[in-house]
Amino acid sequence: MHETALPLTSSSPLPSRDRDERSIGRSWRDQLPLLEGRRVSLRELAPSDAATLLPLLGAPEVARFLSPPPQSLERFTGFIEATLNERRGGRYAGFAIVPHETRRPVGLVQIRQLDPSFGTAEWGVALGAEWWGRGFFVDAGQLLLDFAFTDLGTFRVEARVAARNARGNRAVEKLGAVAEGLLRGSLVVADGSRHDQVLWSWLKEDWRRARAAETEASTWVH
Repeated sequence: MHETALPLTSSSPLPSRDRDERSIGRSWRDQLPLLEGRRVSLRELAPSDAATLLPLLGAPEVARFLSPPPQSLERFTGFIEATLNERRGGRYAGFAIVPHETRRPVGLVQIRQLDPSFGTAEWGVALGAEWWGRGFFVDAGQLLLDFAFTDLGTFRVEARVAARNARGNRAVEKLGAVAEGLLRGSLVVADGSRHDQVLWSWLKEDWRRARAAETEASTWVH
């Protein structure tokens, strides 16, 4: 289960609006927090993860719906090192997905700013095929969205999922995303072919209402 990998992007200083709210999470620029879910933990990507993630994310069944990932260990390591620089610049956060049952990463989830304030952001998820169908995608997605709307101060998160990736689209919908449209021919994969993508989004207030309702429902004793 996977979405598109994300390119890196540029940045400019935070505007004055929302500065007080976003200062709460300013420390993420120094080091990403460890995020604990029901099934997985999210920790910052490390260059040493490249050797484990390269074969998982380069597998044909995973890569068919991804923008081409780095094709060598050297390039994958360089990609991770670049993500650390982007995080220090306040433009990007990249986490390894680590199941509680193992200490090794089985995928990654990443988020990048689409405007200089991080008010709008885009995420991407890639998960090794062996680990599909275990709830890891949804668990990791909840953790990332909580992080985006709380620590990053993001208002809107976007996801682009290949239209033919039925499993990925179902998972994003399960997380409460709203489908906004079809991006025709917007994804170029490793073999050079183009695919349509579905544009999904979450808004901060919708996510918070959904999480509050989920928390309230869990307190009821049946």
